[in-house]
Amino acid sequence: MQQPVKVLVTGANGQLATEIRELATAHHEMIFDFAGRDRLPVTDAEAIQRHFEAFQPDYCINCAAYTAVDKAEEPGESEIAERINAIAVGHLARACTIHGTKFIHISTDYVFDGTASAPYKPEDATHPLSVYGATKLKGEQLAREHTDAVVIRTAWVYSSFGKNFVKTMIRLMNERPAISVVNDQLGAPTYARDLARAILDIIAAPHWIPGTYHYTNEGVISWYDFAMAIKEHIHSACVVNPIPSEAYPTPAKRPAYSVLDTTSIKEAYGVRTPYWVSSLTECIKILTR
Repeated sequence: MQQPVKVLVTGANGQLATEIRELATAHHEMIFDFAGRDRLPVTDAEAIQRHFEAFQPDYCINCAAYTAVDKAEEPGESEIAERINAIAVGHLARACTIHGTKFIHISTDYVFDGTASAPYKPEDATHPLSVYGATKLKGEQLAREHTDAVVIRTAWVYSSFGKNFVKTMIRLMNERPAISVVNDQLGAPTYARDLARAILDIIAAPHWIPGTYHYTNEGVISWYDFAMAIKEHIHSACVVNPIPSEAYPTPAKRPAYSVLDTTSIKEAYGVRTPYWVSSLTECIKILTR
């Protein structure tokens, strides 16, 4: 009888890891270890080695990340972001190399500067505009340095779990008569459950093809378009006003264009990238039932 595949998931309490946990029950061929910072502090290299020795994972999915994009610009916070988004990734990748574990690391569109006019391919030049983006880029480099890793860049992630744009918009639309949303930043949303499905498909695939890939839902929209779709789904009377980015300044600069080309991950692993509207509909049904 074939031995079950052992999968370690870090950052167990985040949106993506929680979605993987929801789907895990259907994967009887896999044994999962969902480890949050209480059981596995990813900044502790020795703790990581002990955890790997005890569990002996075949795969490690790194969902742990510092995601407070604006806070990362504050003095002292940039060091914390680097420890979690970069140095810790190196610790995990090194443990994967030592133990023969395949490594799946999640990264971000923020490694790009948003000056492109066509969807970013994985091999395109990077140029992060923020501390967050710079630390995530360094994490990617450390992931590839120590092991044959699959690095997946994603963007505009939301879920029925955790804090995200969709849940914030629903709350604000229920609380206020009018809100303003930027209309000059373009990208594609990513329903975390779709990404979770794709990751599990990659683990189940017959071939392991290391490399850097992009994953989002299909379509190109602005944050304003996204907000309007949410408004329509929940039948809100809230007025949504489009505004330029300069009218809503933030400590961290955002890429104006975050569209990612997902061709390579579909070709390598045959994963699905559903259209963003259908995925939003699925998520809002869960949130409003």
